[in-house]
Amino acid sequence: MSRHDLFPDIAPYESGYLPVGDGHEIYWEQAGNPAGRPVLFLHGGPGAGSGAVHRRFFDPTHWRIVLFDQRGAGRSRPHASVTANTTPHLVQDIEHLRTTLGIADWVLFGGSWGSTLALSYAQTHPERVRAMVLRGIFLGRPSELDWFFHGLGQIFPDAHTDFLAHLPEQDRHDPLAAYCRLLFDPDPAIHLPAARAWSSYEGTCSTLFPAPAAVAGFARDRAVIGLARIEAHYFRHGLFLPPGGLLAHMERIAHIPGIIVQGRYDMICPCTSAWDLAHAWPGATLTLVPDAGHSALEPGIRRRLVTCMEELRAL
Repeated sequence: MSRHDLFPDIAPYESGYLPVGDGHEIYWEQAGNPAGRPVLFLHGGPGAGSGAVHRRFFDPTHWRIVLFDQRGAGRSRPHASVTANTTPHLVQDIEHLRTTLGIADWVLFGGSWGSTLALSYAQTHPERVRAMVLRGIFLGRPSELDWFFHGLGQIFPDAHTDFLAHLPEQDRHDPLAAYCRLLFDPDPAIHLPAARAWSSYEGTCSTLFPAPAAVAGFARDRAVIGLARIEAHYFRHGLFLPPGGLLAHMERIAHIPGIIVQGRYDMICPCTSAWDLAHAWPGATLTLVPDAGHSALEPGIRRRLVTCMEELRAL
């Protein structure tokens, strides 16, 4: 097989649930080489969860691959819960998982919200991070949220119109507030259609070319509740980031090697954020993939990510 595309599917050699407090238990798994260099996969969303395909970015003969589902996401329990669910809580959970697994330090691999969480963890625990591979950079700035709710309509007017059409006309000027009211309504007849509309909007805008299968994956009932509800919760609270945001604290990780992979035509997380991050991070390099949007599984993105991990084998 090519070293520049995904590795074959593998099963975990160990998995379990880790109680992290506040009534939450996070699902975790390990795959690959138990004696290999640890790499932690950080999924997007927030609320999207991890999956079997995410193990395939890493050579299983070399890497000790750790995946987990963040609070409320994927297989973690309770599902879609936003109680005690903030960025500092997730950073604390990662550190709890590291010590539980007996890992001294690890490479962080995350895209979209996973890049936000990787930066947040690294700025809190820089001594535990050997390197980072980040994709589809999301810094959680107000301008990025404004783009998601309003600016995307300039490129995807059809998807944006459908997104707003689910809301009462008088509420469409503030879609985040309106969707929060629907997504947190206890009635499934109200929150499920809202979650499907939210998730379909994001899925439709995530790839360079239309990908109906990817959109259908976003629209599964269990997946949409975790993604939409937790995203809305985090967006409503400014991603629970520190004063000044992530770029204000880059001196803490200036020495950590970083590789940034960004689709040139990423419409979910436009490449200006990757550009700004690269210029604030002396240890990082930036690759703009010319034929890709946001999804990690687009051919140009996934090939580059696999190549990056291969380049880090000698770390």
